[in-house]
Amino acid sequence: MNFDLSEEQEMFRASVERFAAPIDVEARRRLRVKDGGYDRARWQSLAELGLIALAASEEAGGMGGSPLDLALVAEAIGKANAPDPWLELGVLPALLLERGGAQGALDKVLSGETVASFAWTERAQRYSLAARATKADRGDGGFEITGEKTMVLGAPLADLFIVTADLDGETRAFLVASDAAGLDMRPYRLTDGSMAGEVKLTRVAVGEGALLDLDAGAIAAIASEVRLQAAAEMVGLSQRLLDDTLAYVKEREQFGVPIGSFQVLQHRLVEAYAKIEQSRSMLYRAAMRARDADAGGQAGDWQRAIAGAKAYIGENADAIAREAVQMHGGMGITDELAIGHAMKRVMVLARLFGDTDSVLAEYALAA
Repeated sequence: MNFDLSEEQEMFRASVERFAAPIDVEARRRLRVKDGGYDRARWQSLAELGLIALAASEEAGGMGGSPLDLALVAEAIGKANAPDPWLELGVLPALLLERGGAQGALDKVLSGETVASFAWTERAQRYSLAARATKADRGDGGFEITGEKTMVLGAPLADLFIVTADLDGETRAFLVASDAAGLDMRPYRLTDGSMAGEVKLTRVAVGEGALLDLDAGAIAAIASEVRLQAAAEMVGLSQRLLDDTLAYVKEREQFGVPIGSFQVLQHRLVEAYAKIEQSRSMLYRAAMRARDADAGGQAGDWQRAIAGAKAYIGENADAIAREAVQMHGGMGITDELAIGHAMKRVMVLARLFGDTDSVLAEYALAA
């Protein structure tokens, strides 16, 4: 399988790296203290660069990026250790809105005018996508939604929520404005410094047009694609962790010599390098499988390939992060160094739409 990138893909990745490059630890700290834990002006710049539009087809007003194109962007964002919620507030809503037939809302999301978030997690449901406690009842000219979502990524920033609810025994998705009557949101901060929220809906009224054309199978397919991009960002983060650690061991001295000259550390760093290369190969293979399925080729078990890739990459990224922290000593886990932020972002991504154990269970059952 040819993993070489096209000239266009290389150029697009380079433009993403230039956009994310100015974000160092201090700049990240300034972003995190803003309302919602992020800067809306920066989000607008990200949208103008076409990074959100890449997730939508050309027919829907996007740029028609393939799963591999998106993976390259995610990897570049990870390598820069950028705090941009591109995956959870850009790619995921764009996929849901386009395939759900909400063109009006999609246009505003692609332009950066609207920030949308997917509200699907419920208590005692672990990583299940099925809506159980959140119910939608038919009413005059629309629906009433009642329930609670426990971890809605980027909720304090969101203008629009895409909420899953049980409608007549099936999991469906609805558009709900963040300022809708009966909707309450309690914000809190995640381990990587980003913001999430608990969203409570009490008889929230929405119109007929709020119901998206998405069933449980369509939502599961989109979740698989987002798993792929989460894995891609973790590959980029792993590379950043290794690069920073290599630079550190060349400077940090013990017994009058750089600790990078110690053979035992060299072996551990080589193992980390091998893990990254294996992870990147698995990532590109899974992305190409998904791309071929989108192009009308044999779909086969592309979702299973993505599940395997996310589990493998998540485990490797966690191992590399721990090695980086150990080689830096106690300060490695703090927010004073970029590797501390990278490790915490890996912790969040490794659990997006399923942790290693749950994703491996899916992989095994699909065999």
